Amino acid sequence: MLPPSPPHRLEIEHRVRHALYRRLERPLPRRAAAPNPLLVNISARHCHLTPRAVETLFGTGATLTPMKWLYQKDQYAALETVTLIGPRSRVISNLRILGPCRELNQVELAHTDSIALGFDVPVRQSGNIAGTPGCMLMGPAGFLRLDQGVIRAAPHVHMHPDDATFFGVEAGKFMRLRVGGDLGVTFERLLVRVHADFKLEVHIDTDEGNACGLGPGTPVELIP
Repeated sequence: MLPPSPPHRLEIEHRVRHALYRRLERPLPRRAAAPNPLLVNISARHCHLTPRAVETLFGTGATLTPMKWLYQKDQYAALETVTLIGPRSRVISNLRILGPCRELNQVELAHTDSIALGFDVPVRQSGNIAGTPGCMLMGPAGFLRLDQGVIRAAPHVHMHPDDATFFGVEAGKFMRLRVGGDLGVTFERLLVRVHADFKLEVHIDTDEGNACGLGPGTPVELIP
C-alpha cells in the first residue's frame, strides 16, 4: 500500500499565507481569502472500472494496485493499464485505470484522442454515460466490450461545501475559470461538484490544458 500523500505545496503556501496575514493583522486579498487553495490539473485520458470489469481484464480475484495518490481524497492512479480499441481498429495502449473501482465503467478521452480513434464523443459530466459510444478494452486476461461509457469529461471543479459558500455557487451550476499567461483563456462553463471530501481542484483535459497554455506558474482564478 502507498504511504500517505504529503500536503500539496499549494496547501502549505495557503496555510503560511493565512498565518502571516493574521500575524500582521492585515486583511487577506479576496483571491487569497478562500477557505482552500485552488489547484488546476490537466486530466489525461484514463478509465474507471467496476470490480467485475477488473477481474474480466486481469483475472479472477484481481484488484487494482495503487501506484500514485491523486489530489482528491483516496483517489489514485493504478499500476494497471488496458488497451482501448476504437471503431476503426485503432488503439490506445497503456490507458491508465484510476481507482478505487466505481459502480460503472467509463472511459475519458480528449477530443484529439476521439478523432484519432474514430469516435464521435459527447461532452458529459462524469457518470452520465447514457447514449454515449462504447468500445473494446483489452487486458492481460481477456477482453471487455462496453456498450456505452466513452466520454469527453466536461471541465469541472471539485469543491468543499465551505468553498461553495465562499464563491456563492451550488452543485450542478456553472462558474468560470480565468487562466492567465500569454494566452489568457476563460472557460465559461465550469461544472461545479460539491462534496465534504472534496478539495478545491479544477479538472480540464489535455486538449484544453494545451489550448490555454497551462503550466505550473500560470495564474488562475475562479469567477462565480
